[in-house]
Parts: sequence; structure tokens; C-alpha cells
Amino acid sequence: MDCSEITEILNRPHSQELLARDLTRLAYVAQDGTPRNVPIGFAWNGTEIVMCTTKNAPKLPSLRANPMVALTIDTEVHPPKILLIRGRAELDVVDGIPEEYLQMDGSYEMTAEQRVEWEAEIRSLYDGMVRIVVTPTWVKLIDFETTLPSAVEELVKQRAERQQA
Repeated sequence: MDCSEITEILNRPHSQELLARDLTRLAYVAQDGTPRNVPIGFAWNGTEIVMCTTKNAPKLPSLRANPMVALTIDTEVHPPKILLIRGRAELDVVDGIPEEYLQMDGSYEMTAEQRVEWEAEIRSLYDGMVRIVVTPTWVKLIDFETTLPSAVEELVKQRAERQQA
């Protein structure tokens, strides 16, 4: 998939709404060869998905061994909106709390006082974190209005061919 096609899909209104959400599902292959899929907070900076985790997170050795990942960002309404993203995870160990981590929790409902307490707790717990940065190399938006899962698209095509015969 070329960069212009990726950019076009990610700039669609439904994609932008999904990229403004708090949670993605990160799929990767664990070191034992089995699949993993974990919910994780994220921030979209316009070109990359940035997730942050503890320096001792079990997913990190797996991502170092095999950095290819898939992400799903979706809604819980009918019809669902689904953004599928594939890419390569780059790991960046940082001192302190990355700004993206503080941003990605910004839409949770907290009072100003709760936010101050939460941030103080985070800063006292972590001496650093790992930024997991994914630049999309493949994307698909499924909105059930203009786009469908590929298998459903195939069924629609087959039905139309049968009806024409």
C-alpha cells in the first residue's frame, strides 16, 4: 500500500474520529510463537500511533524479536466503525513520562483535582517508559456505509452476479 493511499484513508472523517479515541488493540506475536492482542491507550500525532508502556512490560521482548504489529480501533455501536492498521513497532525508551502518555488519558472523565492526583501518582510510580511507535504501512477503514470487510464485499459481488444471470 503506498503512502498516498494510506494518507487518504487516515484523513477520512471516520478515520479521524477513530484516531481520536483512547484505546486500540495491539496484536503481536509473543516469543512462544502464539498470538497476543492487548488493549492499550494510544495517541495519534498525525503520522504515527504512539503507545506507552512500562519498561518491564512482557510485550517488549516479543516486539524486539518481531516488531510487526496490527492495531484495531473501533466503536461499540451498530453499525461499527473499524480502523485496521498494520506496521512495524519502533521502541523508544525514555526517562520520565512521555507527553503522549499524558495526552492519551486526556479524554477519560476526570475532574481537574482527579487529574492532578492521577498525574502525581504516575510520576511517582514510573522513572521512565517505553514509547511504542507505529507508522502505518497498511490501513483499512470499515464503516459499513462505503466500505465493508473484504469477505463481505466478495459476497455482495457474487450476489450481484447471480442476480444478473
